[in-house]
Amino acid sequence: METPIPYAFKNSSNIQNGINFAYGGSGLFKTLVDGRNLTVQIDSFEQLIKQKVYSKSDIKSSIVLVNSGANDYATFALKDMNFLGIGKFMKSLVDELNVNIKRIHSLGAKKIVVSLLQPIGCLPTASVISLYYSCIDLFNKVPRNHNKMMLQIVEDYNKEIGEPVFRTLDLYNAFFSAIKTIQKNRKEGSRLMNPLEPCCAKNFAGYQCGIVDPKGNKKYTLCEKPELSFFWDNLHLSQNGWRSVFKQLEPSLSQITK
Repeated sequence: METPIPYAFKNSSNIQNGINFAYGGSGLFKTLVDGRNLTVQIDSFEQLIKQKVYSKSDIKSSIVLVNSGANDYATFALKDMNFLGIGKFMKSLVDELNVNIKRIHSLGAKKIVVSLLQPIGCLPTASVISLYYSCIDLFNKVPRNHNKMMLQIVEDYNKEIGEPVFRTLDLYNAFFSAIKTIQKNRKEGSRLMNPLEPCCAKNFAGYQCGIVDPKGNKKYTLCEKPELSFFWDNLHLSQNGWRSVFKQLEPSLSQITK
């Protein structure tokens, strides 16, 4: 199976392999990135159907992956700072996600996979509090509660329509299992990096991975062997990290693609 092409290249001849409508840093609501949110992405999907780029048969036989929400929580944490209001925000976010996935179903999709949120308390930007020793469980309560609500919505909606149209992709437990496996292997002598520590990290306050000052001085540090890291920077997995998570997801992915 080939990788779906980005929506920006929709005029390519490879559209029958699928299209990736995602916009990096975007979410369900307005985030720190001024990009196409999930609603606009679905608008684009619908437009292609109206233009008969994809037939009803194409849509019915396709798998639609919906992965959104993490950037919304990050924006809330950085801009609002009122964690007492996280419950209300979570409810509005889950309601919006619910509207969006039902809309995708109304467009003819018969197999829609919704990603559950990863454990944000394990991101280096959070685990730095423990000096990268352990995940921060207090922060992980947010994705756990979010995922619990989404699992209930998916279960209820599948019962309502009488068939398992909606599935979930459990990134939360896949991340945890991958991290625990690496930690266990390290105790047994593996050369892999501490999975909670970023390979590329800021070296000066106010800077981030990849930043170079006008004189060409790097404002970040890089680990000796990036291929042995789990997290690339404070938020994103490395290639090895995603490979580790994929191994955990492989059994469920084989069920989804049947």
